[in-house]
Amino acid sequence: MLFMDVHNHLPEGARAADVAEAHAADLRTQDQYGVKYLHYWVDDSAGKVFCLVEAPDAEAAHRVHREAHGLVADEIYPVTQG
Repeated sequence: MLFMDVHNHLPEGARAADVAEAHAADLRTQDQYGVKYLHYWVDDSAGKVFCLVEAPDAEAAHRVHREAHGLVADEIYPVTQG
């Protein structure tokens, strides 16, 4: 299944380079949970991050974020690519 997760509040001072490091940690962790983080987008001005992830369920996607770097999404939505 595909999911879009939304991080509504980045830690104070975090920027795109910090998100890139967190994404790299996700990639190192994802295989053990059957998850594949595909893409991410950063809105520096709003402090938001959006991640597109293929996962068996939303909890598996959360688990990867939690274990990889601790920055779990505030929201996660099942999506269909169009």
